[in-house]
Amino acid sequence: MTEKEKAAAGYLYNANYDPEILSDIARCNDLCHEFNQIKPSDRAAQGEILKRIFGRMGKDVAVNTPFWCDYGYNTTVGDYFFANHNCQILDGGKVTFGDHVFIAPNCTFTTAEHALDAEQRNEGLEVALPITVGNNVWIGAGTIVLGGVTIGDNAVIGAGSVVTKDIPPNVIAVGVPCRVLREITDADKDRYPRYKG
Repeated sequence: MTEKEKAAAGYLYNANYDPEILSDIARCNDLCHEFNQIKPSDRAAQGEILKRIFGRMGKDVAVNTPFWCDYGYNTTVGDYFFANHNCQILDGGKVTFGDHVFIAPNCTFTTAEHALDAEQRNEGLEVALPITVGNNVWIGAGTIVLGGVTIGDNAVIGAGSVVTKDIPPNVIAVGVPCRVLREITDADKDRYPRYKG
């Protein structure tokens, strides 16, 4: 079994010394570097590079620079996806974003979990746990989402949260570790003033 196959199956795998994996990471890092050099207003050119980075990409996808991803092909994004500055996706495992996902600045999605045993860690062994983000999710600034987590549809994750466990749909969740604060209700439609000119 190759190291990539071990990673996909959820086993410890050699993420630091395996030539095939290092080559995949170098390829994606080069594409991210190329993406980050494009003039920010040239969304069309950015989109062409993102198509080469992501495993699947929906329509109307926008990512602000700088953006970094480890493999790219393990990440899929749905329609109307937006990621603000300094988004990092460490996608040794599958990372799936639904439609209408909004990611604030300085957010990290990391599937990587290094071995707890020092000898295994020094061998370069880690495990990659998938991340799934549903539809209509808003991730607040500075949030970290760890591997093995699913965030349900319509959820809002408060700024600075560290998401270590699943978050159900239709809730506001905040904190370190992130936990449900309350459900989203119809009253939230009136939270902010609207111009009615």
